[in-house]
Amino acid sequence: MNQLIWLRSDLRVNDNTALAAAMEAGPTVALFVLTPQQWQAHDDAPCKVDFWLRNLAELSRALGELNVPLLIRQAADWQAVPALMATLCRELRIDCVRVNDEYGVNETRRDAAVAARLQGIGVAWRHHLDQLLFAPGTLLSQSGGYFKVFSQFRKTALARLAPALPPCVPRPAAQAPLAIAADPVPSTVEPFAPPAETLRALWPAGEAHALARLDRFADERLRDYDRLRDLPAEAGTSQLSPYLAAGVVSVRQCLHAVLSHNHGELDSGNPGAVVWLNELLWREFYKHILVGFPHVGMGRAFRRDTEALPWRHAPDELAAWQQGRTGYPLVDAAMRQLLATGWMHNRLRMVCAMFLSKNLLIDWREGERWFMRHLIDGDLAANNGGWQWSASTGTDAVPYFRLFNPVSQSRRFDPDGRFLRRWLPELAALDNRQIHEPASAGGLFAPACYPRPLLDLGMSRARVLEAFRNLEAIA
Repeated sequence: MNQLIWLRSDLRVNDNTALAAAMEAGPTVALFVLTPQQWQAHDDAPCKVDFWLRNLAELSRALGELNVPLLIRQAADWQAVPALMATLCRELRIDCVRVNDEYGVNETRRDAAVAARLQGIGVAWRHHLDQLLFAPGTLLSQSGGYFKVFSQFRKTALARLAPALPPCVPRPAAQAPLAIAADPVPSTVEPFAPPAETLRALWPAGEAHALARLDRFADERLRDYDRLRDLPAEAGTSQLSPYLAAGVVSVRQCLHAVLSHNHGELDSGNPGAVVWLNELLWREFYKHILVGFPHVGMGRAFRRDTEALPWRHAPDELAAWQQGRTGYPLVDAAMRQLLATGWMHNRLRMVCAMFLSKNLLIDWREGERWFMRHLIDGDLAANNGGWQWSASTGTDAVPYFRLFNPVSQSRRFDPDGRFLRRWLPELAALDNRQIHEPASAGGLFAPACYPRPLLDLGMSRARVLEAFRNLEAIA
């Protein structure tokens, strides 16, 4: 039977469930569909699209070693994909199309439409669990619903993992050559402009780089991850998120790597390993939330009552936050890091999200959109989950009365100002006390080129607390 694997967010040949199943079932051809208008509608960042294309080029070479040609097709959006797939299946006499599952309302509707169109022409549709450890709907609470609290989800997930880990799928053996030529992978797709070479250099493409990064992290930094992960000036995180988001490395590969360095222990042993495993499970949790509560992927708050919050329309303040000129150094340095690298340290994502949604009282959706438009690791479930957690509108969210003070966070996690000096060179001359709060330096010590604070933290805290208390009173 002739097989077609439709690649999406699974750009690898190792531990690729659908690819392995396809090649075991018969002669296989691979396909990737460029859908630029859909990517625009989903606010995908230009650096993320560039990362996909660079990884596709590497993947095409890896598939070539397996004698699997990679075809490239283009459609405006996902609505055009069913007809495209049907035409291609007729041309190649495909018997079965295989995919690895994706999650989200639009993704689910797209796949259902493609499956129905293929059924109409006698082509089988097979979907596989690959992006997650557990299929959504298979990890439920005692009441039979999706978990809303991470700690309960985590406990159940670990109990399911303890008897046997999901195995990694071996790299398939090469098949006999086919009389089909691979298509060239474009280096750019309009209207997404390629990023600067300095950004590209931070994120080299290909499975070899992703697995080497995973190995280095597990060997060198995993043990201290619990201690270093909150320090933005340190290389204490894995920086694997872009590779996970694009499927260049799998969650199973990450799981096995962490456990191999923790003697197979899931919830004990090295604290760094346990904390990093928790991060993998947070990723899993938010994917399940996306499926169990689809309104969160449609621009709505998980806590529907919070839709009544009096979000402020403050375009000038929003622009100051976006451009890193709020007058609060940790926020500004983090936002400049995002613009320059396509990535932001996780603690700083929370700091910046709370500053926008709570101190500025600007709708969290504005920040969610801005992050997606600039993140190389942009992922709907994780980004939405993180923003709603920070804004106290989401599942298992931080209590509304908890705000990260950007000055105290800066002093605590960047005490010597190393991160601040890297991204805010205009503050480099300030001492380690003044750099966290330049306005307090006063007179000649406060650099004229750095903005005054956009707001008073005490006032803004009182304002958001009143907004949430009024919400409770209405309820």
